[in-house]
Amino acid sequence: MKKNVKDYIRTIVDFPHEGILFRDVTTLFADARGFRMAIDQLLTPYAGTRIDKVAGLEARGFILGGAVAHQLSTGFVPIRKKGKLPGQTISQAYTLEYGEAVVEVHDDAFQPGEKILLVDDLLATGGTAEAGIKLIERLGAEVVGCAFVIDLPELGGRKKLEAMGMDVYALCEFEGL
Repeated sequence: MKKNVKDYIRTIVDFPHEGILFRDVTTLFADARGFRMAIDQLLTPYAGTRIDKVAGLEARGFILGGAVAHQLSTGFVPIRKKGKLPGQTISQAYTLEYGEAVVEVHDDAFQPGEKILLVDDLLATGGTAEAGIKLIERLGAEVVGCAFVIDLPELGGRKKLEAMGMDVYALCEFEGL
């Protein structure tokens, strides 16, 4: 039987807290066929679209984004947690279920008018992706799409990003938290 991307993702019960079903993509990354399938499928909706750079959200978005950028023969830009980048940065705060966090990007990472594909492994509430989009747009670039391996629709991230005018693509969905 032919496997799909979802088949390569394992679920870990009660991680990191009781009641959470953690969707672990490391099993997808570790399988050569599964990983290639995911990268190829992340690219599919953007065939023929101008993409100048790929932006990846920390941390698993770095793995996916780097591979996507390689396939597109374009640059990769990491959007990192506060304090992790060595150069001049701009910051964007966002809300978590337990407080606030901040992501940063180098202030010269994107040029005005560049077309950017934002990549991450998981879309939950959309807070991190929203912060990444705001950073990209503050530097004058345009987000042409947001690509994820997993969407957790019950948490509303897709609706949040679509309300911002974003094109959102996910390879699979999981119900629950």
